[in-house]
Amino acid sequence: MKCVLFYHAFSSCWNNGNAHFLRGYSRELHSLGHEVIVYEPVDGWSRLNAIREGGTQAMDDIPALFPGIDVRRYDALLDLDSALHGADLVIVHEWSSPDLIAQIGRRRARGASFALLFHDTHHRAVTAPEELAQFDLDGFDGVLAFGEVLRQIYLKLGWANRAFTWHEAADVALYHPLPHIERTDDLIWIGNWGDGERAAELNEFLVDPVAELKLSASAYGVRYSDAALDTIRAAGIRYGGWLPAHWAPAAFASARATVHVPRGPYVRSLPGIPTIRVFEAMACGVPLVSAPWVDAEGLFPEGAYLSAANGAQMKSALRALLDDRELSFATVQAGLRTITQKHTCHHRVQQLLAIVEDIRAPDQPQHRPYIGAVA
Repeated sequence: MKCVLFYHAFSSCWNNGNAHFLRGYSRELHSLGHEVIVYEPVDGWSRLNAIREGGTQAMDDIPALFPGIDVRRYDALLDLDSALHGADLVIVHEWSSPDLIAQIGRRRARGASFALLFHDTHHRAVTAPEELAQFDLDGFDGVLAFGEVLRQIYLKLGWANRAFTWHEAADVALYHPLPHIERTDDLIWIGNWGDGERAAELNEFLVDPVAELKLSASAYGVRYSDAALDTIRAAGIRYGGWLPAHWAPAAFASARATVHVPRGPYVRSLPGIPTIRVFEAMACGVPLVSAPWVDAEGLFPEGAYLSAANGAQMKSALRALLDDRELSFATVQAGLRTITQKHTCHHRVQQLLAIVEDIRAPDQPQHRPYIGAVA
């Protein structure tokens, strides 16, 4: 197939946790013999911010890491008919502009032969439904929702059997253990501080445990306020700034443990959707302790990570992992097995190809109602 993918960013992962999976499934499609063309806007906020933070080297790495993927930048003069010519599958990621989404959908509605899917990887369906209502999905064949609870939202919006659960997963070509790297830190945290939506949780499950256990720790990410930087540095946590996604495996390999602190909207409204860091940590062979979240879909079996209901339990779990090599080894092995057996980009692409085949079945309806018109 000729696969044409529209992303907000492929070359940049600045504040763009989706980059790992978007790149990974592109790689897997190409490895299976499909032609893959990715379009990203030349003025996308992720790319521009990466440039401002000196991230050109990180972006320059990408072509060599993803050989065979044709990445094309576009501006307002994009010839969309030319871009879509000969396409068999078109996927539009939800950080694309509403205008681009509508233009592609109209071409499909007028009879273009490609299968057209909308890929939703965000919580705004529940936290900012007015933004979702901007998207004219009338011409789309289906929605790829990155969790069952999100798929259910689309079902309520009239998408019936045209919404599919499609979780993120690990690109194991990049994310895997690196045993030759010395573990110099007790703990690593990779994540963005953001707008304070999980500041209390980060203090309880990251900052306070590190300070009280006197751990050597490093934190990486963007959008850390001065107050946030003061907080983590006061706890003795080294701040490493923006960490490009493809450098994360080496960073994980340098630590003996990591933690998962999900954002509030996922815990409250989108149970069953982990962050990409869970997949990354397990794939890279670093033991994980998670703050509260509900694995509503049973993605991870017992033993693949440790759970902590509060800060005291987080301290106990981290201490146990750091002191008990057998527990640490068992947790790592359970996580690696889970990724290998269930959660690689290869698994997801197999699911994707089955979805496309289902969409192309002659007895299936081709279009769904305009999502913005549904209350």
